[in-house]
Amino acid sequence: MIKILFICHGNICRSPMAEFILKDMVAKRGLAGQFYIASAATSSEELGNPVYPPAVRKLREHGIDPAGKTARKMTKKDYEEYDYLLAAEQYNIRNMLNITGGDADGKIHRLLDFSKRPRDIADPWYTGDFTAAWNDIVEGCEAFLACLEREGKLR
Repeated sequence: MIKILFICHGNICRSPMAEFILKDMVAKRGLAGQFYIASAATSSEELGNPVYPPAVRKLREHGIDPAGKTARKMTKKDYEEYDYLLAAEQYNIRNMLNITGGDADGKIHRLLDFSKRPRDIADPWYTGDFTAAWNDIVEGCEAFLACLEREGKLR
């Protein structure tokens, strides 16, 4: 089983969007049984809060329902339990490294580092552009799955 943890600042916009987008992608490809997918925050600001309503609306536009998801904070133990810890932006990586104490196993990446145009996913909490976040996350998830396939990690 491939265990993936998506990370952003508050775990109410980008990382839960990525969690549910990838869950939807692997389910539609018949690969859901090969994955465990979750998301978390690097901050404590939103702990226990549900996915931000505009993010929920964007997901539901595409037939994806994140009901029941609440924000949680990443822990040092997550580094041991997950194979990939995929950040929305470089700032998240800095905070993740503070939480984990480093990345000795090379598990921490930005999601869009798997794409042909590596970059941060702009935070829609500030930009208000949930369509751009959706597009970036879909691009990153598709590229990530393609990478797993090239590496022979998918059955």
